[in-house]
Amino acid sequence: MRRRFCRPPRLREAFPPIRPAPEQRAEFFNSTGNPTGTRILALHLPGLATEILRVPGPVLTWRMERNRRVVAAADIQAMALGVRPGQALADAQALAPQVAVHSDAPETSASRLTALALWALRLAPLVAPDPPDGILVNITGTGHLSGGEEAMMRRVLAGLARLGHTAYAAVAGTAGAAMALARCGGSFPVPPGGEAVAIATLPISVLRLEAEVTTGLRRLGLHQIGDLLAQPRAPLVRRFGAGLSLMLDRATGDTAEPFRSIRPVPEWSVALDFEEPLITRAAIDGVVERLLTQLCTQLAKEGQGLRRLVLRAHCVDGGVQEAETGLGLASRDPHHLARLLAPKLEKLAPGFGFDRIALLAERMEPLAAAQAGLVEEDERLALSALLDRVAQRLPAWRLRPRESHWPERAVERADPLSPAPVPEGWAARDHPLRLLRRPERLEAVAVLPDAPPFRIRWRGQWVLVRAAEGPERLEPEWWRDRADRPVRDYYRVEMPDGRRLWVCRSGGPGSPRWFLHGLLP
Repeated sequence: MRRRFCRPPRLREAFPPIRPAPEQRAEFFNSTGNPTGTRILALHLPGLATEILRVPGPVLTWRMERNRRVVAAADIQAMALGVRPGQALADAQALAPQVAVHSDAPETSASRLTALALWALRLAPLVAPDPPDGILVNITGTGHLSGGEEAMMRRVLAGLARLGHTAYAAVAGTAGAAMALARCGGSFPVPPGGEAVAIATLPISVLRLEAEVTTGLRRLGLHQIGDLLAQPRAPLVRRFGAGLSLMLDRATGDTAEPFRSIRPVPEWSVALDFEEPLITRAAIDGVVERLLTQLCTQLAKEGQGLRRLVLRAHCVDGGVQEAETGLGLASRDPHHLARLLAPKLEKLAPGFGFDRIALLAERMEPLAAAQAGLVEEDERLALSALLDRVAQRLPAWRLRPRESHWPERAVERADPLSPAPVPEGWAARDHPLRLLRRPERLEAVAVLPDAPPFRIRWRGQWVLVRAAEGPERLEPEWWRDRADRPVRDYYRVEMPDGRRLWVCRSGGPGSPRWFLHGLLP
């Protein structure tokens, strides 16, 4: 191990850059948004399908269409030789026999696109993959952190180049306009409100319409997006459907478009970037301790506490590793949070090292300052801390009563610290503490239809019952069960060896079925 990794990590200019002063390199992000308007950064990776092969060019991939092989994707070198996507594979090989041929792997491409979308979370907390070869980043309110939107575009393109990907970038007020510009080779940032003018000269193929729609528009002499925007919408909708009009409205900003981020936006986050990647556990622990202190200090100012904390570690090779922990009660104690994260940090695999670590507060609750010395409050906090530590290794839950007289529905799992009100009349039921997960089938003999059994066959043996009482009749819950569900009669049965069973008879007197449903104390 190189000795330089044993020193305290030095902060480098963040990606995106945060503040020049080293003591201010931790950035807090408030998810309330920016009132100046939405800004979308679109990244187009035209060579993704061939770059994931990690082989020298020229190279192409092929796929089956109906009963013939066609070119799915080609790198720049192959396209310079005349190879084009959609071309018959035989024609491409005859035209450029020196091109390496590989089968298309759409699953691998989709997985890599997801990984790159996670990598782009260092730019902004809202990132969405745009299959098959695009990424959308909502950079609203974060452009100034990189010295402007143009600087952010240059930095992200340089970062993708280091990861082995060629990309084009564009920034606009809508995702449709930004991605259309990126697919045409990128451009300078489009000023707010200028989306319609910016995309007017682009070909209609960048809208990714269906092939039949694109062909029909070209037959009408409509080759550019500006030609479509100049046409009345009603004839276009009648001939090509409402999807075309909706796509144009979203691209120009006339209609809002949902942004489906790959990860939920955190309520607060704090992050550090490093000049030298972190490899040792001691260095990672020191950074996490520093981030927790800063995050908890900020939460104390806001009067908030954490309920869900996520640690996101960005690797030098572009990978992203995450560790998360939940809390039973809201807390902003950095020592308690550090103890909860400690087992999670053991599973991190730094590899070549982490160049960015972020802590995300994905769920918070109001948390007032607690008064010291209150016994009940101290016991409650101590119990919560204990359950939080137990929950890191074992599932922790409690049983909560439900408003149902059906035995298997009488309780449900709940958070161990959540309130558990008891429905009226629920505590008066004299039911066993343990129900069998799957009731066991029995055979029983009774003198009268509703009388308790005096003899039962259980696990292959006939046994005379020493004592029995019942029945306790339970009707089906009409608001939940089907109309033909049979009633149940429950009996308390004592065996000769002293064991007490909770036996159920289901069905009418004509064809009853007997089951063992629980064990009595």
